[in-house]
Amino acid sequence: MIAQLNIKYIRTRPKKVIPRLISYFFFEGRPATTKGRWINPLVLSFLRRIATSKRKFRPVKKPIFIIGTGRSGTTALGTVLSMHRDVGYLNEPKALWHTIHPREDIIGSYSDIEGVYRLSSKDATDEMCQSAKQLFGAYLSTTRAHRIVDKYPELIFRIGFVQTLFPDAKFIFLIRNGWDTCQSIAAWSKRLGIQLKGETHDWWGIDNRKWRLLVEQLVATDDDLKEIITEKRDFDQHLDRAAIEWVVTMREGLRLLDITSDCIYPVRFEELTSKPDEILPPLCDFCDLQLDRTFLDYARQTLHTIPPRNQFSVHHNIAPIFNDTMARLGYNS
Repeated sequence: MIAQLNIKYIRTRPKKVIPRLISYFFFEGRPATTKGRWINPLVLSFLRRIATSKRKFRPVKKPIFIIGTGRSGTTALGTVLSMHRDVGYLNEPKALWHTIHPREDIIGSYSDIEGVYRLSSKDATDEMCQSAKQLFGAYLSTTRAHRIVDKYPELIFRIGFVQTLFPDAKFIFLIRNGWDTCQSIAAWSKRLGIQLKGETHDWWGIDNRKWRLLVEQLVATDDDLKEIITEKRDFDQHLDRAAIEWVVTMREGLRLLDITSDCIYPVRFEELTSKPDEILPPLCDFCDLQLDRTFLDYARQTLHTIPPRNQFSVHHNIAPIFNDTMARLGYNS
């Protein structure tokens, strides 16, 4: 399914098809584990030209970023929001972000340069600010959209960086219980992981690059996790790794809610899918989007309650902090 397009999406709002294809082919790029990566050099060349262009594009006002843990429903929320008449939707436009900052690629899809998980306001140069305004502005101009929704879960570790680029940015923090998220990550990695030219490409990056950076840059700075960092380097089970990624990400989200709650809006996946009529109107208010009947009807038709998965055996070293994080988020562990 190209660009998250299906028959229901096309029939609901046909005018959204071209903007989604523009997003897919010209701004998002194709990450490791996906087909069509031959297009990446063309996409990156196109984006670099835009970033340095002197042309004036539409101003970027109150961009909306969906953050959290991958496989927690961020794509479902992004696709629903993309149906709003005012929105242009970018689904993990990592090629675009790589054009802004050369070390943002933690997977290894676009560069061999050592990536970084965390980016702060200190990492944002004037040149990067200008590039971001040009790139997102060009996207708005090309798709004739008024607002941008950018779904990129890992931006949860780069809030300060993004706020420097776009001071009026808004963030939607999507929360999903750990049992379901971790099993979805493990299933995705097993299903879509590939061997290419002697390298493993899966959820954990090219030859475990993402996993290594997660351990070295996130786990090592977490007071509750760093004591067992050596053992974590040897974890080879997808579920155990996923549990660590979920814990680190959810704890980051909780921390952000404590210090910057005015620009971050938490949404629980289970509530979004079971009662979109209650969840989406206040979310639109937060995002300064007028309620759109077609968008809301599409959400009702496509969002459905997903039965919870069975619990799994969490690694004994991770279980206490996993259960504590579940409790802090309001879930029974």
